[in-house]
Amino acid sequence: MKNELETAIAAMCKKVFDTDVSVELTRPDEQFGDYATNVALQLAKNLGKKPRDIAEELAVALRTSLAETVLSVTVAGPGFINLALTNAALYRAAYGESAKSLAGQIVVAEYSDPNPFKVLHAGHLYTSIVGSAIANLLAAAGGQVHRVNYGGDVGLHVGKTMWAILQDLGGEHAEKLNDVLESDRSEWMAKCYVAGTAAYEDDEIAKNDIITLNKRVYQLFADGDHDSPFAQIYWTCRQWSYDYFDAFYDRIDTPFEKYYPESAVAGLGFATVCEQQQKGVYKESNGAVVFEGEPYGLHTRVFINSHGLPTYEAKEVGLIMQKWQDYHYDLSVYITGNEQEQYLAVVMKSIEQFAPELTTGVKHLTHGLVKLQGGVKMSSRKGNILRAVDVIDAANAANQALTAQDNEQTVLAAIKYAFLKQRIGADIIYDPQESVSLEGNSGPYLQYAHARARSILRKISAAAEHKNSKTAGAEGATCVGKSEALEPGERSLLRKISEYAEVVDQAVASLMPHYICTYLYELAQVFNRFYEHNRVAGDPREAVRRDLVERYAATLKNGLNLLGITAPEKL
Repeated sequence: MKNELETAIAAMCKKVFDTDVSVELTRPDEQFGDYATNVALQLAKNLGKKPRDIAEELAVALRTSLAETVLSVTVAGPGFINLALTNAALYRAAYGESAKSLAGQIVVAEYSDPNPFKVLHAGHLYTSIVGSAIANLLAAAGGQVHRVNYGGDVGLHVGKTMWAILQDLGGEHAEKLNDVLESDRSEWMAKCYVAGTAAYEDDEIAKNDIITLNKRVYQLFADGDHDSPFAQIYWTCRQWSYDYFDAFYDRIDTPFEKYYPESAVAGLGFATVCEQQQKGVYKESNGAVVFEGEPYGLHTRVFINSHGLPTYEAKEVGLIMQKWQDYHYDLSVYITGNEQEQYLAVVMKSIEQFAPELTTGVKHLTHGLVKLQGGVKMSSRKGNILRAVDVIDAANAANQALTAQDNEQTVLAAIKYAFLKQRIGADIIYDPQESVSLEGNSGPYLQYAHARARSILRKISAAAEHKNSKTAGAEGATCVGKSEALEPGERSLLRKISEYAEVVDQAVASLMPHYICTYLYELAQVFNRFYEHNRVAGDPREAVRRDLVERYAATLKNGLNLLGITAPEKL
């Protein structure tokens, strides 16, 4: 509806004033109408007329040309044009779909990106939830979405962890891994990473041993070694990490189509950097291979280190090239922490020099740190991280204290909504008590709102069945007339419902799920006011109001589903 009106108004401006103009409709306060435009103010300078005079002239033309859609066209202030839709148009907008702006496009969404041999922290939980919601938005816009994950199964962090694992096992004794309980595996590896990091920083001998182990891990892939004791330890622990990741993603309902380990793309990245070094894209510097970013307003980063091993940057080159080979994407979205912004900018700029088609459709979204209310900055290197499971445990404890129930779907709704309602970019301060509240702007509140609407509809259906059973041959409920008069409360609810498709379009265009959250909370508030003053069951206008409740519940459910939150029928 919005796009149709914008196009029609722009066409009328061309017809009346012989001027091309871009029209953008906004949603004014309800008392002023359903849409507003400042197009007259835009035209005033070029036409040399007062905005108010232009608005009045345009309003006359629009009243005729939009008569089937617009009930009234009024002019306010210095020249704002307000439009009120007919009931039929409002219903059409309320039942309309969002724009399929990505129809036919291939989209790759990469998020979460945990490293094997390390524990999942709160940042992984956040980017998994936000990434999944963004992937849902991209799919809602018609994109063919591929959800992928990426993580470092090779690299210095693996060398550090393997060093500590060998210390704990007393050498390359793969059989001793059987002594590690399944429930302790992820925590055990996390502790080994912390111990290995401390040794690397404080003990020169250990540091050299870790560097050697790092090279040995790379050599496992070169040799195809799965049988040596060292290889058995590495492959077993790597699989433990993947099993741990899979179980966690299943728990939070965040699926992935493909997982790219660094080992799978490191060779491609290394070979590409070496090839492009010969062409002058990358340069030798003190025994390493770098890309000089300063000419592009960036900084220099190392792609192959002085030991001849590919760095994160070279592996990222390999990842991007592999994703292109796998999907030939139109759009590739990355969701990472803020600290990755400059790093990826340098990588992309380097690829732009020899394969610009791989970078033109790339969008990189970054986010801040996740902290519990009153918390401090934490570090996986020091072992005092806020783990993903710590956030879930905190929410579960808050929910049990509030409801005396253990309901993980409610807990996950609380966490997801608390993360998603905040604009992506800044640090996230997570308050468990606030997130599980059934009052205010929370996930459980919106779940309750949906369950309440479904309860109202069940009561209406039960009453209708009871009435029909007593009246043989009685006709069912009459169809709702989409052009009949609406009472103020009914129209307010329908107007709010009609905004949904536009909000989804806005969220897709900006890749910002918080717009959906804000809208759903406002929608629930409008419904509460409607239901407080408008009886549904047994009212002469029951058919109209039942239809509104149905559409409200469906809209709420659709929005929650986009956020990855279940919409329960009952609570």
